[in-house]
Amino acid sequence: MDAGEEIAVLISRVALRDRTAFSALYTATAPKLFSVCLRILKDRTEAEDALQEVFVKVWQRADRFAAIGTSPMGWLVAIARNHAIDILRARRPLADSIEEEGRSLPDSSPDPEVATVVKGEGRRIDRCMEELESDRASAVRSAYVEGLTYQELAERHGVPLNTMRTWLRRSLLKLRECLDR
Repeated sequence: MDAGEEIAVLISRVALRDRTAFSALYTATAPKLFSVCLRILKDRTEAEDALQEVFVKVWQRADRFAAIGTSPMGWLVAIARNHAIDILRARRPLADSIEEEGRSLPDSSPDPEVATVVKGEGRRIDRCMEELESDRASAVRSAYVEGLTYQELAERHGVPLNTMRTWLRRSLLKLRECLDR
């Protein structure tokens, strides 16, 4: 049995409220999920707290995991990612105006060489985004630029949650293919 199958079995057992399976799931996945939280939150203490909350959600939602066609680690990472993004949104104060928001940004202009490289990469990404259907491209931008959750995207586009997950997964695969050319 590979690692993905083992994690899927543990999640299924957690759905049945098996504390031993929950402990084993934590041991097997906590380092990866912690790194996801830390990468997004950029604060170790906050990431540790977020990880605890993520595992509370896993305990509560394990019965919603569908092992057929869903990556168990992907499901867990999505929970961690979405939770960390929710924490970011909650701690970020809303600016009273666009001008106030602009004043609070530090001047971090990259040197010309870095700017040229970034611009070139941006053009490549834009070219590849144009190859996607417009609704898929919009969903990708909203998810990875605006930080919208799968649920928010599904509601915005009027599609079921699993359809949105499929859109994003397939779109990212197409983008990767395009960028690898």
